[in-house]
Amino acid sequence: MKKNNKNIVVIGAGLGGLSAAIALASEGFKVDLLEKNDKVGGKLNIMTKDGFTFDLGPSILTMPHIFEALFSRVGKNMADYVGIEKVEPHWRNFFEDGTVIDLCEDAGNQRRELDKLGPDTFAEFERFMAYSRKLGHETEAGYFANGLDTFWELLKFYGPIRSLNFDVFRNMDQGVRRFISNPKLVDILNYFIKYVGSSPYAAPALMNLMPYIQYQYGLWYVKGGMYGMAQAMEKLALELGVKIRLNSEVSEIQTQDTLATGVLLQNGEVLPADIVVSNMEVIPAMQTLLHSPAGVLKKMQRFEPSCSGLVLHLGVDTIYPQLAHHNFFYSDHPREHFDAVFKSHRLSDDPTIYLVAPCKTDPSQAPAGSEIIKILPHIPHIDPDKPLTADDYWALRERVLVKLERMGLTNLRKHIISEEYWTPLDIQAKYYSTLGSIYGVVTDRWKNLGFKAPQRSCEFSNVYFVGGSVNPGGGMPMVTLSGQLVRDKILNDLVVPEKP
Repeated sequence: MKKNNKNIVVIGAGLGGLSAAIALASEGFKVDLLEKNDKVGGKLNIMTKDGFTFDLGPSILTMPHIFEALFSRVGKNMADYVGIEKVEPHWRNFFEDGTVIDLCEDAGNQRRELDKLGPDTFAEFERFMAYSRKLGHETEAGYFANGLDTFWELLKFYGPIRSLNFDVFRNMDQGVRRFISNPKLVDILNYFIKYVGSSPYAAPALMNLMPYIQYQYGLWYVKGGMYGMAQAMEKLALELGVKIRLNSEVSEIQTQDTLATGVLLQNGEVLPADIVVSNMEVIPAMQTLLHSPAGVLKKMQRFEPSCSGLVLHLGVDTIYPQLAHHNFFYSDHPREHFDAVFKSHRLSDDPTIYLVAPCKTDPSQAPAGSEIIKILPHIPHIDPDKPLTADDYWALRERVLVKLERMGLTNLRKHIISEEYWTPLDIQAKYYSTLGSIYGVVTDRWKNLGFKAPQRSCEFSNVYFVGGSVNPGGGMPMVTLSGQLVRDKILNDLVVPEKP
């Protein structure tokens, strides 16, 4: 392994921080990884309670090659650290009129499912997927591969004509409706926006690349629970010499002129640093760690937080055989639901509900005869001007459970024997996310063209950011990719041009 004489401090051991620490250690840097909580993983978290093992954070793994790259770069095989298995069907879609449609990896099964919606639906779906594939290939070629961080970097790489391939004049919903006429399939494809916690009516049409990503690379489960990926990355980091310090909260990034010089821990200890990488969301990090002036923070307003969620982890003393591993229960009024979350910042009267039943793949997560039901309706991030009360959130919990019972989960409330319940206030307190955001920065074509914050600090030349609030965005693979891209930026920035 190469040796570099730079000391790097990484703040936060979420997947972005873990990935950055691994990627930089593999280049020979001395890396300290600081985490305020008692375990690594950030939002990829775990809790055992009443005999149930709850994955508290992400529940879907896609693009496993991004994770494998961390291991293969240092001659390791990811399969020796963690096992993954495909989930089929990808997910099950439930509608109020009783229609149930699976999204399947196998084309034959997918045709049979979509034929339920009409004889032309599968042909429309195939045309949509060709469009999604084109968006995906273009994005992988530049934005992902080169870590493009701004509109101007994207325009320089692709050029003005090729940039039009991103369907720049439409939003995501309009892009779907170019090809799809069945309203139920429109709802299904629009809800791929769940990966980035945004609205299909405001997100750019580019977000229609996500079905391609899922079908191209598969949808996976981490054997033994999703938290196993964090444990695998932690093990690799330690093997590469990363010093991981848990229960070590940072109070300040110390600076002089335009350089960071170290980090100050809450216990008063100072760690000198040549380079600082923050896995804390950008705006809270600028506010609390860097003490950025108001003028600088104002320029960041376009990077508004994504939605939050009401998170219910339920252990139930029964089995619901009609569920798949991943399930969606759709709103009868999708436009009104998204407008409530993203425009009026109120709790939807009729939310679309994401429901995970991990015991369909891994029965070991619950006692025999029981299963886990994880429920996540998207809700607004915290709005200081229109705060919601504990009673408001609890009323939504009741509304969600009643809807699930009406749509087939008979007597769900009576079967709950264990529960973990989180509101945006809990998410903000646990992870210091901006206003309780789950997915980092909202994807909005008018506010930020779909871009997240840049990975390089605009104030300090040796401060960088990773995670869901920076490019390329939220979700397990993207935050992991951000750690690899920040390595590339650091290596590039350290290259001193030769004198002529």
